[in-house]
Amino acid sequence: MKILVTGAKGFIGKNLVAELKNRKYMDVFEYDKDTDPSLLDEYCKKADFVFHLAGVNRPKEQSEFMEGNFGFTSILLDTLKKYHNNCPVMISSSIQAELNNPYGKSKKAGEDLLFEYGKETGTKVLVYRFPNVFGKWCRPNYNSAVATFCYNISHNLPITINDPNVVMRLVYIDDVVDELINALNGKENRVGNFCEVPIVYTIKLGEIADLLYSFKKSREERSIPDMSDAFTKKLYSTYLSYLPEDQFSYELKMNVDNRGSFTEFIKTPERGQVSVNISKPGITKGNHWHHTKIEKFLVVSGKGVIRFRKVDSDEIIEYYVSGDKLEVVDIPPGYTHNIENLGDTDMVTIMWANECFDPEKPDTCYLEV
Repeated sequence: MKILVTGAKGFIGKNLVAELKNRKYMDVFEYDKDTDPSLLDEYCKKADFVFHLAGVNRPKEQSEFMEGNFGFTSILLDTLKKYHNNCPVMISSSIQAELNNPYGKSKKAGEDLLFEYGKETGTKVLVYRFPNVFGKWCRPNYNSAVATFCYNISHNLPITINDPNVVMRLVYIDDVVDELINALNGKENRVGNFCEVPIVYTIKLGEIADLLYSFKKSREERSIPDMSDAFTKKLYSTYLSYLPEDQFSYELKMNVDNRGSFTEFIKTPERGQVSVNISKPGITKGNHWHHTKIEKFLVVSGKGVIRFRKVDSDEIIEYYVSGDKLEVVDIPPGYTHNIENLGDTDMVTIMWANECFDPEKPDTCYLEV
C-alpha cells in the first residue's frame, strides 16, 4: 500500500510513520510543513490511504487555526479530487471540536468538510476526535500538560497546576498508532459517525503530577512503580523519554568489604527486591536462615556452591552453580544456607527476595550451615 501521512513530523505522525516502517509498510509518503508543496500532487495521485494528521494548535494568530485546520484540509481533498482518488481518508480531530473556541471551531470545520467530501465522492472517511494524547516525542511546553510535566520534573524545573482536580481524558500514543493501523486495514473502532481509540484513561491532573514526582523519586529509592497498572506503566515510559541525555544513569549504593560487595538494584513493595552480590575467590557468604522470607539466587559469572541445611537436621545439601550454565536456585524458609566462591575470579550472583529489606524486621537468623 502507498500511504500518505500529513503532519509526518508531528507527535502522532512521527510515531505512526516509525511503526508503519517497523511493520514493513515501505511506501510511506511523509508530508509536513517543510515538504515541497509540489509533492502533494504526486502523493495524492498515488496514495491508497491518507492519514491527515497535519494541523495547527498553537498559532501566533487565531486566524491561523482556520488556515491550518480547515484550509489545508480543503487543499488536500481538492488535490485528491483532481486525481479522482477515492482512497480512504482519516483525519485527526479533537474532543475540542465540541467546544465554542477558535481551535475547536477550526477542527469542527475540518470534520464537516471531510464528511461532505465523503458524501460527494463516496470515499470512506474516518474522523477521530482524540482526547489528550501522551507518549514519547511529544513536544513539551506546547499543548500537552503531560509532556510539559514530564520535561520539567525530569529537568528539575517547577510545574504549574491551577486546579489539581481537573479531570483529564488521555490516550497513549502506542494505542493511537495501533488503532490507526487497524483503521488502515479496515478494522477501525467506530462509534456513530466518529472513530475512536478504545483505550482511554481518566485521571486527575494532580494525580498525574504525583505519579511523575514518584517516578523521579524512584531513581533515588531504587524502586519501580506498579507496572500492573496500565496507565502507570505507560506514563513511566513517557517520563523516562524526557530524561536529560546526560542523566540516563544513576548510581547505586555498593556495600563493600573484604569479601566483595552487595548492592540493592530494584525494590518494589509488590514484587520484592533484586540485588547484586559479588563474592571474591574463596569467600563464603550467608550462613543464615529465614522464617518467611524467600530468595532466588542466579550466578551469572564465576562458579560456586550453594549449601543448605534444614535447621533441625545435620544433612547438608549442595547445589553447584556457574555462570556457564544459568539456573535459578530457590532458597526456601527454614533452611540455613550459604554460598561459596569456588573459582579464581569474582563470582557475581543476582539475588531476588520476596520482600524489601527492613532493618526493623530483617527475618535473618544466623546459623552456620
